[in-house]
Amino acid sequence: MDIISNITIISGSDHHSILWIIFCIMIGIALAVDFGLYNNIKSLIKRKQGSSQQQTFKHALIWTIIWISLATIFAGIIFVTVGHDKAVLFVTGYIIEKSLSIDNMFIFLLVFSFLAIPYTYQYKVLMVGILSAILMRIVLILAGVSLLENFHFMIYVFGGLLLFTAIRMLVQIRKRDEKIEIEKNIAVRLMKKIFPVSFQLNGDKFFVRKDGIMYATSMMIALVIVEMTDLVFALDSIPAILAITSDSFIVITSNIFAILGLRSLYFLLAGMMNKFYYLKYGLIAILLFVGVKMSLTGFIEFPVTLSLIVIFGILTFTLGLSFIKTRRILKQTI
Repeated sequence: MDIISNITIISGSDHHSILWIIFCIMIGIALAVDFGLYNNIKSLIKRKQGSSQQQTFKHALIWTIIWISLATIFAGIIFVTVGHDKAVLFVTGYIIEKSLSIDNMFIFLLVFSFLAIPYTYQYKVLMVGILSAILMRIVLILAGVSLLENFHFMIYVFGGLLLFTAIRMLVQIRKRDEKIEIEKNIAVRLMKKIFPVSFQLNGDKFFVRKDGIMYATSMMIALVIVEMTDLVFALDSIPAILAITSDSFIVITSNIFAILGLRSLYFLLAGMMNKFYYLKYGLIAILLFVGVKMSLTGFIEFPVTLSLIVIFGILTFTLGLSFIKTRRILKQTI
């Protein structure tokens, strides 16, 4: 079965058709309101210089709560419409995507810091980058589902990929270097073959014309790296969700809810990302769990609820340990 037939399956059920309509309405209204509020905040920041970080944090806090609340409401709608199991699958997929995406934020923070892109402009990069990444992810998800349905052995390939990713992260975890070489990034090197690159800002513009030549600004460089990073990240996170379910509707909706909430979560956590001391270990444990789960398909059946409990438990435990260590360090510095 190919990607086109997967799209037919997604919309073929009456329940799924209704859920798709509800999903699109919720996402559309939320994005429209979010974008409108952002424009108001941007105008306020221009009038009150120096308050950009405070205003962005407030906006991020509000929208982090809104996106999580919307995902929770949608999970409730799924529960009422198609039952407990599908709702649990949605929540599990959402938690996997959300937790794994936090690690991706470290790269965003490094890129924005290196390119000296202010808070006000970071929002635009993430808005454009995340919206375009959604289209890419839908294609990857449908392709992944098609592979699983046509070639059963792919479930073991995906499982092996997740195990490899976890082991690679474990090997590299103590080699993490808090700097980034932008000019050596493969995405930037490819972009230079198309456009001349200017490592300078020109407001929030992605391109600027100088002496009749169109140059890509630091904003465009950041956007390209964000897109490339998300592509690499998707190759890890999508198989992780497919280890839980191959239902295209569940995988796509949980993915999109988590991704759209990523922008606000980034601004909320930007000032405290270095406090997540043990998060990396938690993400490795999650990848190991879903990788083993996928590899043992056909031999051992893991209940959906058990998977949710294990993933949520790992995430809560590692974040709790990080919080304890942060408090201990603060006490030592007082």
